[in-house]
Amino acid sequence: MKDFSELMKQAQGLQAKMQDIQEKIAAIEVEGAAGGGMVKLTLNGKGYARAASVDPALLKEDEAEVLEDLIVAALNDAKARLEERVQEEMKALTAGLPLPPGMKLPF
Repeated sequence: MKDFSELMKQAQGLQAKMQDIQEKIAAIEVEGAAGGGMVKLTLNGKGYARAASVDPALLKEDEAEVLEDLIVAALNDAKARLEERVQEEMKALTAGLPLPPGMKLPF
């Protein structure tokens, strides 16, 4: 039973660490850009858009299709940056956890 209580302590520690990871990821903000920075989008750690900015030069009527493409590209850029940051945070916060080889967090 001594091993079981030790396992339970480790599980509680892991649960606390997961809570910390989730809070830290939720607080992340990343910016994606497209068109040389003419379109910018900011995403939070949960992947929701927080802000957008469009260079006024793109607001001409005949540029609508280009603007739409740049918005999509900026969103994709921000999403990729967010995923990269989340991976970095997960590595930093899970370093030293006694996880079996190949096991990834979150489960």
